[in-house]
Amino acid sequence: MRVMIVVTHLLGTGHLARALTLGRALAAAGRDVTVVSGGGPVPHFDTSGLRLVQLPPLRSDGVDFTRLLDADGAVATDALHAQRQALLSDSLAAVAPQVLITELFPFGRRILRAEFGALLAQARGMQPRPLVLSSIRDILAPPSKPAKAAFADDMVAQFYDGVLVHSDPDLIPLDRSWPVSQMLAERLHYTGFVAPAPPDADVPQHGEVLVSAGGGAVGDALFDLVLGAARRDPDRTWRCLVGGGPERLAQIAARAPANLSVDPPRPDFRTLLQGAAASVSMCGYNTAMDVLQTGVPALFVPFDEGGEVEQGIRADALAAQPGIASARLETLTPDGVLAALDRVIAAPERPRRTHGMSGAEATVGIIDTLYERHAHGT
Repeated sequence: MRVMIVVTHLLGTGHLARALTLGRALAAAGRDVTVVSGGGPVPHFDTSGLRLVQLPPLRSDGVDFTRLLDADGAVATDALHAQRQALLSDSLAAVAPQVLITELFPFGRRILRAEFGALLAQARGMQPRPLVLSSIRDILAPPSKPAKAAFADDMVAQFYDGVLVHSDPDLIPLDRSWPVSQMLAERLHYTGFVAPAPPDADVPQHGEVLVSAGGGAVGDALFDLVLGAARRDPDRTWRCLVGGGPERLAQIAARAPANLSVDPPRPDFRTLLQGAAASVSMCGYNTAMDVLQTGVPALFVPFDEGGEVEQGIRADALAAQPGIASARLETLTPDGVLAALDRVIAAPERPRRTHGMSGAEATVGIIDTLYERHAHGT
């Protein structure tokens, strides 16, 4: 079975990480998988077993997702958008997938609706027509206007055979963040959470507080808070993983106290997390999965710039579990970081979560079932 996954990450790297995890699971099950990525390259991500097609990359202008920039930081031109759309079309024709998956769209990435719309129209005209699915995380950005939900419903009704929801509905159902119509409810397929295999439980305990903010150039205010907390607590060791390139890393490292190390994002992040005394992080999907799988005490400081609420909803839902705290950046102080860490470290040990964490593998089975029905016209 040939599968094509189309994903564009604009700020952080979580969307691409989840798409690649899904792609690797499909490849491990014997599928021929092509991932078409329209965000910036992330060299340390694992693409083993996959074919990766890189479009001319786009990124958002900070948290302004209505303004897209090219690889050089200039406003993306019509010519660049046309080049991306042509490459997408060529890739679809070359791969001739039996299954086409769009990550997040049409529930997000509306600014790219021209290229996604052209892709979907081309797929609908193919003979045989591929099974078309949308792949979405547990929590979406709630629509600010009813028209946004209506747009998603219209696109799903017109082009999609189903929507893969990478969540456990007992923990975080989709309607916690998105208005689910009757039509949409009939097309939802919960897969469980999509996460890589858990790290070894017996890794050495290094006892550091591990601080992370995803792979993008975000989290300056969180790192500032942690630097202040580390200065107030010299007996504790800290390690910050800082994305956004060497210059940003060097700027933060220059202000770090002696008990705090600064590294770029690392491929062994999950192993480091397993051996940490505690985690301080934002609450993106992939980091949340890592915290659940390792059982590490955790303080979530959700990303909320530009009116973003997705991470706050997730952090509040997870904070009901022992050893997890959620705090908002605008009210948090260095002393508050230390107090929260003391609470989560002293809390009863939280078991490593295993239930509902094999969403990538479950997705393979769901796709098989849906494709069988699709191929037989049922």
